[in-house]
Amino acid sequence: MDESAPDAVGTELRPEDLPGLGARLRERRLRSGLTLEAAAARVGLSPAHLSRLETAKRQPSLPVLLGLSRAYAVPLDVLLGESPTAPAAVIRGGAAEPSVAGGWTYRPAGAPGRAMQALRVHVPPGIQDAVVRVHPGEEWLYVLTGRLILTLDKERHLLEPGDSAHFDSMRPHRLAADTPSGTDLLFLHTLLQSPTSELCLG
Repeated sequence: MDESAPDAVGTELRPEDLPGLGARLRERRLRSGLTLEAAAARVGLSPAHLSRLETAKRQPSLPVLLGLSRAYAVPLDVLLGESPTAPAAVIRGGAAEPSVAGGWTYRPAGAPGRAMQALRVHVPPGIQDAVVRVHPGEEWLYVLTGRLILTLDKERHLLEPGDSAHFDSMRPHRLAADTPSGTDLLFLHTLLQSPTSELCLG
C-alpha cells in the first residue's frame, strides 16, 4: 500500500473537520495497551503512517477510522469526539433480527458497543463441527435445548440443557450440535465488536 497517496486508503478528511482527532487516537491506543506497531498492524498501516495520524500530520480516511475503532474497541463517535448515545438497556426478543453465517443462526441478546457480546445461537447438526477457533477474549455459553459437544484443546465435553461452560478463547476450541434438531445456546463473548461470523466459525 502506498500510504503517501490519500486514495490508497480512501478520501481523507481535512484537519479542520476533526479537531483533536490525533490526540484521541493516541489516547485510545494507549488505553488499549497497544504499541504503535501492534495497532498499525491491526489496521494494515505502517507504524510511521499511524504516528502521522496521531500527531495530526495526516488525516485518516473513513475506512481507516472504522478500522481503528474496531482495533481500539470503541464506537466511531468516541474517536470523532462526539458524545456516544447510551445503548438501550432492554432488548426485546421479538425485535432481534437474526443473522446467518456458515449455517449457524445468531440473534442479538445484548446491546451493541458493549464490552461483551450477548447472543442467542442455534447450531445445526453437522455444520462447521471440524472448525477449531483460537482468538483473544473469554467465552461463556449456556445450553438451552439439545446437546452440545464442546472440544477444548484435546478435552471433549458433552453438555446437556442447563449445562454451561466458561473458558479462555485462546484455548483451541470447537462447538458441534449432538442433536438431530440442532442445539440452542446463550452465548457471551468479551471481544468487543467481533463479527458474529468470527465467533464460532472458520
